[in-house]
Amino acid sequence: MISRIDLRGDALPEGPALRDLLPRADFDVQAALEKVRPICEDVHHRGDAALIDFAEKFDGVRLESVRVPAQALADALAALDPAVRAALEESIRRARLVHREQRRDTHTTQVVPGGSVTEKWVPVERVGLYAPGGRSVYPSSVIMNAVPAQEAGVESIALASPPQAEFGGLPHPTILAACALLGVDEVYAAGGATAVAMFAYGTESCPPANMVTGPGNIWVAAAKRYFTGRIGIDTEAGPTEIAILADETADPVHVAADLISQAEHDPLAAAVLVTDSEDLAAAVEKELEPQVAATRHTDDRIRPALAGKQSAIVLVDGVEEGLKVVDAYGAEHLEIQTADAAAVADRVRNAGAVFIGPWAPVSLGDYAAGSNHVLPTGGCACHSSGLSVQSFLRGIHIVDYTRDALAEVAHHVVTLAEAEDLPAHGAAIKARFAWKVPESK
Repeated sequence: MISRIDLRGDALPEGPALRDLLPRADFDVQAALEKVRPICEDVHHRGDAALIDFAEKFDGVRLESVRVPAQALADALAALDPAVRAALEESIRRARLVHREQRRDTHTTQVVPGGSVTEKWVPVERVGLYAPGGRSVYPSSVIMNAVPAQEAGVESIALASPPQAEFGGLPHPTILAACALLGVDEVYAAGGATAVAMFAYGTESCPPANMVTGPGNIWVAAAKRYFTGRIGIDTEAGPTEIAILADETADPVHVAADLISQAEHDPLAAAVLVTDSEDLAAAVEKELEPQVAATRHTDDRIRPALAGKQSAIVLVDGVEEGLKVVDAYGAEHLEIQTADAAAVADRVRNAGAVFIGPWAPVSLGDYAAGSNHVLPTGGCACHSSGLSVQSFLRGIHIVDYTRDALAEVAHHVVTLAEAEDLPAHGAAIKARFAWKVPESK
């Protein structure tokens, strides 16, 4: 069901050479970009009419309006299963606890007497959030996007999720109920690239946004790439990934269950076990079959995901080598199930989120750990972070110098301007001192 990659025996290569040995899904955003380009430009030119036409083409429903009525949000919340509501409320509470601590304060540095630089953190004015609605419904993604934006102080927050023919062209009612719980009342029935284009360009019913965040399929990722520069984005999210670094102390039942938990997202989902224990590898392989047979989404998602080129059991000589492998892989989700797991986890450099020990599975992070589950995929964890309050903040430097403070450093500024062959830069300093730069004290 799942292949093996044996990296034991020889010294592990470094950098890209090691990354090339590891499993990864094919996810060609550049190829998809050419297909979303005309869709995005149609939304640009025809606005809501294009959104309605694309909803009929892609989602099989003819919308009367792209904007979801306020009553639909209220009705969805009223009809929500009480147990689901309680779980969503607890997820929101925990997410707020974590994300509230991420706020940044204004800080002033006194560089010299009379000269200071203040860094002020200003939230993005308006953001468009995306909640997928394809193979599954993701109210948790509503929480993971909305909470950090709200805690950052974003004033205008809108959310888009694909229209569902089953629900009369509205997004899934659990998505709407989550929006109502969070106080997000500007919601649109728009999916994929059309939703990103709606936020990037604006339409008759939806003002343009400064930033778009949220996970989605390859069409969402391609649209984000298309609009990079016009809007801010979080990341070009690819198929979900789990990597587990485990030794002989790990429970194969837990490891198999956690691999399956991510495989059920999508046929392209990646499930990777890195271990120095051949006994554990064999036990996990044996455990996968009955667990897969006992769950749902078996043939359309889980089996293709586990059997795909993106999933494997990687055998290494030891935990030290395993650390090198998982750092090269840069997983979206990384579980550490080894002896002294906390110490091993502390040495990890590249991961979207790290889960320590047997009692912190990725499923906890998806819903109720308080952490964010919108995380970098495809190895991007080596340079990018998951969604957070900081994602929605911009640092602005405020420079405040007196005449004396400028005079003290003026000769250095003029010297550097002339060294860069930018004499007008120096002239802007000289003009303040009757074209004579004072000598430094």
